[in-house]
Amino acid sequence: MAGLIALFPVLWLVFLSLGPDKDDYLRPGGIWGKMTLDNYAFVLQHTNFFDWLKSSLIVSLGTTVIGVLVAATTGYAVSRMRFPGYKKFMWVLLLTQMFPVAVLMVPMYQILSDLQLVDSYLGLVLIYCSTAVPYCAWLMKGYFDTIPFEIDEAGRVDGLSPFGTFARLILPLSKPGLAVAAFYSFITAFGEVAFATTFMLDDEKYTLAVGLQSFVSEHDAQRNLMAATAVLIAIPVSAFFYLMQRNLVAGLTAGGTKG
Repeated sequence: MAGLIALFPVLWLVFLSLGPDKDDYLRPGGIWGKMTLDNYAFVLQHTNFFDWLKSSLIVSLGTTVIGVLVAATTGYAVSRMRFPGYKKFMWVLLLTQMFPVAVLMVPMYQILSDLQLVDSYLGLVLIYCSTAVPYCAWLMKGYFDTIPFEIDEAGRVDGLSPFGTFARLILPLSKPGLAVAAFYSFITAFGEVAFATTFMLDDEKYTLAVGLQSFVSEHDAQRNLMAATAVLIAIPVSAFFYLMQRNLVAGLTAGGTKG
């Protein structure tokens, strides 16, 4: 029953996307007699959908790679090394999540402007990493805590450096945790709107979430095209989830076994 409840909004969105009229959502019963794929054809042929998709994939995959790398090394350092202030450091990472987007927008824009990264993929990736890394670092720290310290000691006995131990012994055992961190980083960047709208000025660099807003104007909303675009947007996320699903459940449960 819970699965059906969760699936219903998705099916409803797909159903609305098959209605040819922008006001069909007000009379959904009338869609049955006039279902069409014209909305999908229009979005794919007469909008910048593929430019939006390219931008979204560049930003999302960039955030995933950089974010997971930084989060994994941070989580491992805090899990294994006892340097001054290591506990306070993790709490500082957590505190960064308390600030609302509206408060961060102006200083972030100023920083990107000084670095000449406004309207660039790299600038947006760094912004998203600032959101994804703190949570993923906590997640990876909890997962690394479940890996026995004896493995690190065995690596040192074999002559491996701390980084060599991390790369050759610990990371292969951390695939479930890395999968969760990668999935979180990916969806954080893929569906975000506020930062992408503010920092990306060229319409060819819009992400899918921002491009979706082009169907809404001050006096009109093409909801049929929005529904079709939303369904298309869900496909890359679903594909990424399918690739990661084998490790997601194990990563979500194992990361919380130790504090």
